[in-house]
Amino acid sequence: MRQRILSATVAFIIFIPIVILGGIYFNLAFYVLTLLGLREFMKIREKAKKFPDFIRLISYLMISLLYFYNTLNNNANFYLDYRLISALFLVILLPVVLYHNEKVYNIKDAFYLLGGVFFLGFSMSLFYVYRSIDLKIMIFLFLITIITDSYAYFIGRLIGKNKLLENISPKKTWEGTIGGSLVCTFVCTVYFTTVIDSNISPVLISTIILFLSIVGQLGDLFFSAIKRIYHEKDFSNIMPGHGGILDRLDSIIFVVLTFSFFIEII
Repeated sequence: MRQRILSATVAFIIFIPIVILGGIYFNLAFYVLTLLGLREFMKIREKAKKFPDFIRLISYLMISLLYFYNTLNNNANFYLDYRLISALFLVILLPVVLYHNEKVYNIKDAFYLLGGVFFLGFSMSLFYVYRSIDLKIMIFLFLITIITDSYAYFIGRLIGKNKLLENISPKKTWEGTIGGSLVCTFVCTVYFTTVIDSNISPVLISTIILFLSIVGQLGDLFFSAIKRIYHEKDFSNIMPGHGGILDRLDSIIFVVLTFSFFIEII
């Protein structure tokens, strides 16, 4: 527990000023997190077989292009260039034929990387897009995941008896999941109507927050499922006691993706 608290304290000391400053500091920080996240995504699969160095290099290059294509536009809109997506498909898929060796690089490896590069590059750049809109929005999204995860943990330990998905995450319970989402909905509704927009319908924003909270918990389970497949507890140990980048950003990544459906409404 002491190690977890120390790691979390150090992370907050580094992370909070970057979020507040925004701009190039935020952009570069999340680019580094994107690269580290991709490294973890590749490394956990490499327990079975290593990716060729060339494929790893191409993956880092493509996720960098995907990330910076949008964040360097310096606006609050997200664009997808079909040329970039086409290039991503080509450079990840064609080497399957060029290597023509199932044990070196096969179609399963290719689609795993294709999904990881596109998923992480797209979702991580959205953090910068939302930070460019308003710091309050960024805080709002982080509050959803922090409050949901914290209260799901405490309520689950206090009264949790019914397992949610024991084969994926043995410690999660229905009581914790429901309790975390309800507390999150109340607290984040108060935050949004007080700090961001006092004119919005409380019913509307509460419904959106509840949905985002649930999706965030599903995102947590999604990444847990990946770890279960490869028989790993954490993606890495970059934060002692907490795991890796993907272990810490699992919920918020899905919250950020889902928020794109509501950004024009609120």
